[in-house]
Amino acid sequence: MPATIRDVARASGVHISTVSRTFSAPHLVNPDTRVRVLACAEELGYRPNRAARALITGRTHNIGLIIADIANPFFPPLIKAAESQARHRDYHVFVADTNEDPVAEEELVHAMAKQVDGVLLCSPRMSNSLIEQLSREVPLVVINRQVAGLPCVMMDVGQGARAAIEHLLALGHRKLALLSGPRGSWTSRELRRAAVAAARAGGAELTVLGPNPPTGTGGAGLAEQVRRAGVSGVLAYNDLMAIGLIEGLDASGIRVPQDVSVVGVDDIALSRLTRPKLTTVATPTSAAGRTAVDMLLQHDTGVRARGARGGTSDDRRTTAQVLLQTELVVRDSTAPASLDGRGVAGAVVADPDPHCPAGPGHPATVTGDVVAS
Repeated sequence: MPATIRDVARASGVHISTVSRTFSAPHLVNPDTRVRVLACAEELGYRPNRAARALITGRTHNIGLIIADIANPFFPPLIKAAESQARHRDYHVFVADTNEDPVAEEELVHAMAKQVDGVLLCSPRMSNSLIEQLSREVPLVVINRQVAGLPCVMMDVGQGARAAIEHLLALGHRKLALLSGPRGSWTSRELRRAAVAAARAGGAELTVLGPNPPTGTGGAGLAEQVRRAGVSGVLAYNDLMAIGLIEGLDASGIRVPQDVSVVGVDDIALSRLTRPKLTTVATPTSAAGRTAVDMLLQHDTGVRARGARGGTSDDRRTTAQVLLQTELVVRDSTAPASLDGRGVAGAVVADPDPHCPAGPGHPATVTGDVVAS
């Protein structure tokens, strides 16, 4: 028969409530007593019942992690880091995938709200106003997105985009393209803002193509548009799109980096295995996962109490916003420009119809998408 809390109390010579506090609120127990109780529990093989503990403490010791696409290699390092950090704090992480669907995101937050103590919302596609509304239902930490008044862990992709564009400019490229990501992506907006500014400052022309699905297929489908735009340097929303673009260009007889230089974002493991190896903006995904868990669990009072005491919210929850640095990693997919930086020989520069709305794989038609020096 498994050991019970009464067995541990009897063996360690303390009251049952002391054993309970040792596991639920160890900071309230005398250190010597705590060590004795834990040693007896270990010897007897006692493991506290999480469901019962939740009724006593009002906490489930579970965290939800909602991500945009579990098939994207960007997310697994973040998931592993968050799970490891949570285990260190005696919490478990439940992971859910939305497949880039903002409706699914909202539904998952509602579904998790009564089963976890807080939710990490990674690369959400929902509006900021909806995220703020959901934060009243369950404590949220937002990763890879900035939402005013909520705790956020962001990666400085704007700085990374500037570094990537300046790298291409230093190689002599003067006609550039940005392959933007999906609609509703904060990262895509930050990349665009920074890339446009850097291109202007460097006297280059930048064409923005998008929005686009953030996949290898999405990147490959843009190869013809890149060729027609006549560019010699490309910054892609992520590594998957960059790798797909390289494959699409190769199928069209366009060499990377001899004809077109390509830069990705994320520094996923695959970027080091492709040929050519991908120049990319490395993002601190593991650090983001660890930091987000710490922010959610920063204070015992910072996670909503549930159960026997009823659901309550604590206004002392952190609203800190952390910006983690990115780094340009130069590999083999970028090289000095040929043809005076004018792009692929024989290319036809795209002339998008201003009366035709932009769609995936087509140059966007809003003001500023083609930025001249």
